[in-house]
Amino acid sequence: MSVREWIEEVSTKQERIANTARNHAGESLKSVSHYIDLKWLYVAYLRTRKDGAVGIDGVTAEMYAENLKENLERLLDAFKSGRYRAPAVRRVQIPKGTKGNETRPLSIPSFEDKVLQRAVLMVLEPIVETEFHEFSHGFRPKHSAHLALEEFWQKCQKMGGGWLIDMDIRKYFDTIDHRHLREMVRARVCDGVITRMIGKWLKAGILEDGSIIRPIRGTQQGGVLSPLLSNLYLHEVLDSWYVDAVQPRLKDTSFMVRFADDALLMCRSKEDAERIMEVLPKRFEKFGLQLHPEKTKLVDFCRPTGGDRNQRKETFTFLGFTHYWKKSRKGFWVVGRKTEKSRLARSLKAVTQWCRRNRHKRVREQWKHLCRVIKGHYAYYGITGNYRRLNEFHHLVKKIWHKWLNRRSRSKCLNWERFNAMMKYFTLPSPRIVHSYIAKL
Repeated sequence: MSVREWIEEVSTKQERIANTARNHAGESLKSVSHYIDLKWLYVAYLRTRKDGAVGIDGVTAEMYAENLKENLERLLDAFKSGRYRAPAVRRVQIPKGTKGNETRPLSIPSFEDKVLQRAVLMVLEPIVETEFHEFSHGFRPKHSAHLALEEFWQKCQKMGGGWLIDMDIRKYFDTIDHRHLREMVRARVCDGVITRMIGKWLKAGILEDGSIIRPIRGTQQGGVLSPLLSNLYLHEVLDSWYVDAVQPRLKDTSFMVRFADDALLMCRSKEDAERIMEVLPKRFEKFGLQLHPEKTKLVDFCRPTGGDRNQRKETFTFLGFTHYWKKSRKGFWVVGRKTEKSRLARSLKAVTQWCRRNRHKRVREQWKHLCRVIKGHYAYYGITGNYRRLNEFHHLVKKIWHKWLNRRSRSKCLNWERFNAMMKYFTLPSPRIVHSYIAKL
């Protein structure tokens, strides 16, 4: 069989798993590990990133591929027999925001472990996707951050704003309770091969600063399976609770949008919002989670009244955008979005650091890199209403590049006149809106 036929066969099996989950909703599937065979592992290998950082064993994707068939056969045998031992992950600290003292832990599994996690993910995903709610957009097939932004924008416009609960879960990925998580997994899959393997990954050691730590809580940020497990946890803690227990008891309209651990809940009624704010901490504490007392807040995001453009309402940030009320060209109040200041500063800081380190490279080489960076920025932040911030980013990148090109030599000065003449041949991409939203009222 060809590779394409193997991929189609795996897709057919995944659809079969999804249909079984739909037909047995509310039941735990007892036998799913038999779907994982050599073909399944090979497709998992194809879907695993090959350019990621290496784990503690130092094995790269290229090294693993040298004896791919033998490696996959050995991996399959160890997995099915229960002899597979989840290796420790390598933890690194990556910068968080623009402040140098803020970091986020990132766990890096070995390449072989990534392949096996991908294979298990391909089994679990069709099962849980049948019950996840549509307002949950994080780390799901056919969902994205832009869909979450658009859904919030459309629903907020239709409702006319309201009282917004902006939730911030303190160290969410590090505080997930293993006991609760295993119960949630077993409620959907009670196949011993799968559940034991997930237990091994949850207890896998973390190598940091030369010593191995054995976690008792949390999931590995950077693991292939971690996003699905964290989504499943919040589906039980927040999504299903809101749909089944909270929404039916509210007096007025409400809606929720969630992307991973970033969640917004808007109510038309202030009374409803205050009641939810009162019970939210208790709900999260029940599952070992804690809302940040300062960052979790109730925001008055009701549509302004009257025609004064200078009316100031509260703002909030979501997925890298600051949301605020503004007047449209036709004179209507609409929800505006612009790049969050800290995100803009972080992007510009990265450009500055790169230009400083690479200022002696050929101008064409620098230009090609900056074009890729700018296009990538537009690809995410290029949404309706954000043109000014895109233009600001474009202008500041141009100034940063000029600054560091001007420091290439002490004898020659690259003034703005010479720089603009050069820019005729090395034009940076102009700002453009990539994601256009039209109100569906």
